[in-house]
Amino acid sequence: MHSTNYIIKFVLILTTIVAVVLSLMSTGLKPIHDQNEAVYNKSAILSAISSEIGDKFATLTSEDIDAIFDKDVKQMIIDMEGNIVKSEELANMGYKQDVTAESLDMEKEMKKPEKDRLLPLYKYTAPSGDLYYIVSVRGKGLWDAIWGNIAIRSDITTIAGVSFDHKAETPGLGAEIKDSKAFQEQFKGKKIYDDQGKYTSVAVIKGGAKDPEHEVDGISGATITADGVTEMMWRGIAYYKPYLNELKK
Repeated sequence: MHSTNYIIKFVLILTTIVAVVLSLMSTGLKPIHDQNEAVYNKSAILSAISSEIGDKFATLTSEDIDAIFDKDVKQMIIDMEGNIVKSEELANMGYKQDVTAESLDMEKEMKKPEKDRLLPLYKYTAPSGDLYYIVSVRGKGLWDAIWGNIAIRSDITTIAGVSFDHKAETPGLGAEIKDSKAFQEQFKGKKIYDDQGKYTSVAVIKGGAKDPEHEVDGISGATITADGVTEMMWRGIAYYKPYLNELKK
């Protein structure tokens, strides 16, 4: 039989080898992971205007998504006063030199005082020439964070589409904000300003929407998540009001 010391040495050596192999694998696979994450984020942003892209959206490859972003999407980062923040300003603020709207960490930004936050903004030009502004919002669901992208038409009032995601909502209930296309479809054509130009956003209503321009039907059994979407929409789009209001002039 092997001695206790032999067994301990064997375990230590084996543990060290496994740790080194896992570390090398993690380092080697990181570029692939980062690329996949970047494509996933781009796809989520473009999902907000998937109907404008057309039926082909569902079959887009990673290369297609990158090509659309390079050709048709202009990325910007703005501050809470609606000013576009230039790359040299971002560097002076401590951000990485290559930071873009798509790589801006919204979770970290939301932890800052509101006045210090930065926001990602995207301008998508469709093949038809139509222009859309895509804003990113973040909030709290029943269990954890929820977030989304809202596409606004060039009238700066009408929603062209939305995409939502979540960290830990319940499948079949709160998770329907992401999984139910019917829920997301309701937002198309809704208005974030009323006829007098007052900011209204869009509310998710338990028991059924009554205002055809500013409300959508809630999700059965997911009232808290739906309320989280309402609050996220109201507050998240409002952060962009200084920029949007200038476009409306």
